[in-house]
Amino acid sequence: MSSVSELEASGTTDHGLIDRMLGRISSVNAAFAALIIISMMLLVCADIASRNLFSASISGVTDYLSYAIVACVYLQLGLTIRKDRLVRATFLADLLIKWRPGTMLLLQTVFSLAAMAVMALAVRYLWTDFLGAWTEGEFLGANNLYQIPTWPFKGVVAVASTLALIEIAADLFRRYRDQADAGTLQTGATFVIAAALCLAAYFMFHAMAAAGLDRMQIGIGALVALLVLISLGMPIVFALLITSFVGIWLVRDNMAVSINSVGLSAGGAVRSHGFGVIPLFVMMGLMLDKAGVGRDAFQIMAMLVRKMTGGLGVATVGANAIFASITGSSIASATVFSRIAVPPMMEAGYSKKFSLGIVAGSSVLGMLIPPSLLMIVYGLLAEASIGDLFIAGIIPGLLLAVSFAILIMGLARFMPSFAGTTRSDFSEADMSLGSIGRGLAPVLFIVAVVMGGIYGGFFSPTEAGAAGALGALVVSLARRSLTWEDLRELALETGAITAGLLFLMIAANVYGRMLSMSTIPMQMAGLIGEMDLNLIGFVLLYVLIVVVLGMILDSVSIMLIVLPIALPVITALGGDPIWFGIITVIAIEIGLLTPPFGLSVYVVKASLPEGFANLGEIFLAAAPFVVVMALVTLTLILVPWLTTALL
Repeated sequence: MSSVSELEASGTTDHGLIDRMLGRISSVNAAFAALIIISMMLLVCADIASRNLFSASISGVTDYLSYAIVACVYLQLGLTIRKDRLVRATFLADLLIKWRPGTMLLLQTVFSLAAMAVMALAVRYLWTDFLGAWTEGEFLGANNLYQIPTWPFKGVVAVASTLALIEIAADLFRRYRDQADAGTLQTGATFVIAAALCLAAYFMFHAMAAAGLDRMQIGIGALVALLVLISLGMPIVFALLITSFVGIWLVRDNMAVSINSVGLSAGGAVRSHGFGVIPLFVMMGLMLDKAGVGRDAFQIMAMLVRKMTGGLGVATVGANAIFASITGSSIASATVFSRIAVPPMMEAGYSKKFSLGIVAGSSVLGMLIPPSLLMIVYGLLAEASIGDLFIAGIIPGLLLAVSFAILIMGLARFMPSFAGTTRSDFSEADMSLGSIGRGLAPVLFIVAVVMGGIYGGFFSPTEAGAAGALGALVVSLARRSLTWEDLRELALETGAITAGLLFLMIAANVYGRMLSMSTIPMQMAGLIGEMDLNLIGFVLLYVLIVVVLGMILDSVSIMLIVLPIALPVITALGGDPIWFGIITVIAIEIGLLTPPFGLSVYVVKASLPEGFANLGEIFLAAAPFVVVMALVTLTLILVPWLTTALL
């Protein structure tokens, strides 16, 4: 008799066939999302050209972007769930999987059932929204100019969100299938217990809502529950949605209000052309990575600083700064320079820990030197000028890069036991002026397109993403580093990153509603006033909290959780939101290097050969850079002029 695994491999079982079909549908949806992102890039660039060359804008571009970006999120969401790419904290979940797999399966079942419930509410709203647009003939634009019907966009979103709901159920089914050797009786009992726990929680929340609890207590309880669920391994987006849904329900003693809040956020939270900047900047960074810009930047910097003590380390920092000026992602920097900088440094006599520390530490420049994806997210959340944030990040970014370079030279000179011999293998003949020019040309071209276009008044930061992505495509084609298959993969990867990030922002919109209803931001501002805590004191406390959260959460999740609470307080204390944004970014970046989560450290480890280094070694190697970042952050807090001088 054939085993279960053999039947699945042959495709003779119904669930194997259905699961494969579901996977194909999700892949097709993701491909449509990628095509939409490319269409956004081309349409925005066409509008820029038409406006600047012929003084005539293309009608409906912003409306198209507003609805297309929502469609992109949901079209890609199914495949994102299937590939388990929703952001989650895994440090505790990994231990449970290893030591208590039955307990972890129970938790995963509870998480999935709760996620399916809240997702079903969103799906119901999205279908209702679509049917309303269809029957009422809803359209964008004006009768005498242009008309774009909204029902095709809303129909795509409704269908794709339904598929995402099915993928959550399919993911749970696959987890049970993987535990088949535990026995049908045991796995069945696990599911029954999980369902009973969810049902008991439903009735408990009903009773709590009727009890009329204090709003502040509900808000604090929701925050604690959020951190607990995240720590246990629940995808952060669903932890945000579920705790916010329950929090609104308890605060208002009205489930209908809570359901409506989830639906409104699901359909409209990211329905703005401003969110279109995210996939376009992501695509730009991925294309430039594919074109080998990071490798060229490292080679050029290594040649220029070859005579310095610790020259290759300083070159890594400089190359990271250059790469950051065109990609805006610390994770991309950590991935690229782990591969291209660690081997040359070790061949030149650098110790392994020093090499790893330099790469991990300098990777954080990606989010501080503009253009920065994290600054874009902050600008969208805080309703601050993204252009002003980009300008404000220039001096702090250069200050941090120079501080890293000084640290590396100091360690190389005075702590050879830590740094190694740090000799350079580069000679003056290694690169000609022509080679340097060819290596720097893509960087200068993209910086001129993106930053020059913004500050020259040719286009907005959102449009700069499209211009930069098109510029990156031109660079990749000129270097013959991009095939049609590469372009397809890059577009799909762009969609995956975009879906994960913007779905988080949809959940954060519900979370923000819950916080407002709980009065936590207002109460916090009042408490700060009673404590007589000044602006500097509050920001120092805020930075400490952000760094602690950085030990368990990713950058965007931290920002989505803390900003709705902190921004009203900063406003009440008279703080500059642009200055506060830069402080927030660098404080969050410290968390990328601190255990146990330390995302940059995990990326560095994953980018190196298996067994090359363990996480503990990389965390220790990055510790000196964390200290320098803390000192730079303190300097920026005490001397705000360093942030606002160029504004």
